[in-house]
Amino acid sequence: MLKNKILLITGGTGSFGNAVLKKFLDTDHFREIRIFSRDEKKQDDMRNKFKNEKLKFYIGDVRDYNSVERAMRNVDYVFHAAALKQVPSCEFFPIEATKTNVFGTQNVIDAAESNLVEKVICLSTDKAAYPINAMGISKALMEKVAIAAARNCRHTTVCLTRYGNVMASRGSVIPLFLNQISTNEPLTITDPRMTRFLMSLDEAVELVLFAFEKGDQGDLFVNKAPAGTIGDLAEALKQLCKADNEVKVIGTRHGEKLYETLCTREEMMKAEDMGAFYRIPADNRNLNYAQYFSEGEKDVSVVEDYHSHNTVQEDVEGMKKLLMNLPIVQNAMK
Repeated sequence: MLKNKILLITGGTGSFGNAVLKKFLDTDHFREIRIFSRDEKKQDDMRNKFKNEKLKFYIGDVRDYNSVERAMRNVDYVFHAAALKQVPSCEFFPIEATKTNVFGTQNVIDAAESNLVEKVICLSTDKAAYPINAMGISKALMEKVAIAAARNCRHTTVCLTRYGNVMASRGSVIPLFLNQISTNEPLTITDPRMTRFLMSLDEAVELVLFAFEKGDQGDLFVNKAPAGTIGDLAEALKQLCKADNEVKVIGTRHGEKLYETLCTREEMMKAEDMGAFYRIPADNRNLNYAQYFSEGEKDVSVVEDYHSHNTVQEDVEGMKKLLMNLPIVQNAMK
């Protein structure tokens, strides 16, 4: 099915894009993979790293419709990963987060529909469920934009994936802890009781591919993942690296949650259990307000969210097993 197709990855120089390339670049899947991003340095690094004729590069920004539209010509499938995703950055520059995460997503979908792209998969985050920070709010609105667009697309199927923290991705806490261990600095933890989902980059790619294969218009897919506390994560890394660094609790940063939610209780009411994943179909109600205010859902009050406090919890030993599969941890252990 994918042999002669063209794939476009927005924000393709990031951790997700690199993981997709490792999976597909040396196979007969896709005859061309396009990397769309605004960072020429990262594109040049990727070009020199992979040295593959199948790989094509497009400089542009999802905020600029024309640059997206040009890159989208003759494309069959799109993985939309471009985003501003650092919580502190988005807190200080919420308008910039909105321009990229919200308006940028609308540009990607509009360009895809205009070019008769078959399917677009938009990548979201657990921070979009019950958002309390600008990054999560912009991603939640991105999801609404994608689902609203899906109702009106005639040619392009638009689906979404939502997943938690990807272990060892750029800007995540694992590289920070490893750097602090290597420089013999204290490991800075905001709150050791915080729980986060534990997911590898390969699992993030598998979720997107599952949505790609199974998704209907407006579907949101969530993977079931274990979780653990940040305190246990720090201890697991210390044990793997045979380090005795001090752990310094610095307090919760602005915009941080004690735990992350992957599915709200409203979504769990209609979620379809697909084994390793949940499928949440789009809300296709119309603007008949009676459906929103006069006729409610009695069972919503007794359904629980799916979050990092009530999923499977990994202890220090369980985390060590997960961490040992990460190349960055393997190198640190050496």
